[in-house]
Amino acid sequence: MARTQNKQKKTSMNGGLAMIGLTLLIAVVASTVYIDSREMRDQQRAYIEREQALERQISDEEQRTEILNERKKYVTTKQYIEEVARDKLGLLNPDEVLLKEKDD
Repeated sequence: MARTQNKQKKTSMNGGLAMIGLTLLIAVVASTVYIDSREMRDQQRAYIEREQALERQISDEEQRTEILNERKKYVTTKQYIEEVARDKLGLLNPDEVLLKEKDD
């Protein structure tokens, strides 16, 4: 009978230790999952912010492309060529006369 009681004590102690071990294991796994999920949320926020910044940059570059395309069309016009010839080269149309101010 004493042997049976010792065996029951050992079994109940082993069962209690197993429960404590299992509880600790669950706690470690749960805390690891929690910490990893927080890190992933932070990383997701960073990715969203970067995506928004890149979308703004794409929008800015599209506007810049549109402006450059308009400028490209303008530099092929006669008006632009005349402006450059007049401003940078000092040329005039054949029917124009250059008037200069007289110095006093």
